[in-house]
Amino acid sequence: MFGRLSTLDPAGRDAEQIAELFWWMSIGAAIIWVAVVASAFYCARGPRRADARRLAGFVIVGGGVVIPSAVLAALLMVGLPPITQLVDQPRPEYIRIHASGEQWWWRFRYLMPSGQEVEVANELRLPAGGRIDVRLTSDNVIHSFWIPSISGKVDMIPGRVTHLSLEPTRTGVFRGVCAEYCGTSHALMAFTVVVLEKAGFERWIDMQSAAAREPGSPLARSGRELFVANGCGACHAIRGAEMTQGRIGPDLTHVAGRLSLAAGSTSNGPDWLANWVTNPQGIKPDAHMPAFGMLADDQIRAMAAYLSSLE
Repeated sequence: MFGRLSTLDPAGRDAEQIAELFWWMSIGAAIIWVAVVASAFYCARGPRRADARRLAGFVIVGGGVVIPSAVLAALLMVGLPPITQLVDQPRPEYIRIHASGEQWWWRFRYLMPSGQEVEVANELRLPAGGRIDVRLTSDNVIHSFWIPSISGKVDMIPGRVTHLSLEPTRTGVFRGVCAEYCGTSHALMAFTVVVLEKAGFERWIDMQSAAAREPGSPLARSGRELFVANGCGACHAIRGAEMTQGRIGPDLTHVAGRLSLAAGSTSNGPDWLANWVTNPQGIKPDAHMPAFGMLADDQIRAMAAYLSSLE
């Protein structure tokens, strides 16, 4: 019932409103159910007195019309105001995030008040207590952006820009998903959400904005050469590394610092990176990344060592 994907374990202002609305809706549904069932039971099993038909009419009107109408009207008045608040615009001093749904992963671009921009993939980090505007787009099919523990969901529609405001209220690690069927690997299109204190978030932004560190071991340096020689830089960007300015795939500048790989499909680490490089379609069907199984085992280990050094 509770966990990283539970709307009933809220960790955001909007999720708290949604959870509260859920409980009010559940109570209203229970009241209507009791009224209707009691009315039906009375009419079917009630006393057969001379005035029973007249009394049954009152029961049907009261339990089947008046009570449900009153409860539904009350729920409508309770439920409408939060709808506009879920997509309200934050104050200008807060950060903005541009989220793009890809097939089948997530591109996140942070736009800081200072003008600084940082791009990451498949992992969203947020400061607790701040109101953040997320700009949602897609250039392929309809996706749906949803972090159940923090907020509601909004569709990402090709050719349109939609918005969602997030306000995390406590730190922790949560899970976001695509809530709209978008193709073969829809079920493998998740992302990790890490909510940090403001100071920790600012340190993370500073780290993410830095260029990739130089590989420290001969094996990692060999892996960097293989990464460039095999054309990986045509799709992936690694800031600070030559010939790695691709925009088609995820930014890998700090890939080793992420909690998972391939939009939450696998764990992170050298072995998992090696598996992904050699057999991406086996992990995520119809992934757009080509397999590099033609490389020798030692070459794959070297490339994995290089990617694992990118923290």
